[in-house]
Amino acid sequence: MHPDGLKYSPQHIWLKDEGNGNLRLGITYYYQEQLKSVVFLELPGVGAELKRGEPFATIESSKVSTDLTSPVSGTVIDANLSVTEKPGLINKDPYGQGWLLVVRPSQPDELKSLLSAAKYLAIASGEAGEGPWGT
Repeated sequence: MHPDGLKYSPQHIWLKDEGNGNLRLGITYYYQEQLKSVVFLELPGVGAELKRGEPFATIESSKVSTDLTSPVSGTVIDANLSVTEKPGLINKDPYGQGWLLVVRPSQPDELKSLLSAAKYLAIASGEAGEGPWGT
């Protein structure tokens, strides 16, 4: 359920290299399962500046309301308005139609700290001894 060709942050964000210097971001299958039914999502607009480690979006589910933390610094190139109108797409297809943003990273060195699928799952499940949320 967690594609190997992607990179992951401990904060449950997947990143896909678009091959043109941009990264597509979304939340992981694991995290959408933890949230349960996603009912609301607020995303930044095109041109917004993200800073690594700072909130970039708000997501609400039947269980909780929380901020999503950016795994990279950069500029928002595209925002998936479909998921703001139909947040359930995140639960149905987190790696496809449920993507959130496309970002042009401004600090390429930040990408070195991202995780493989196996390492992310070990952290997320608590097997790496870092707790269920990578903290």
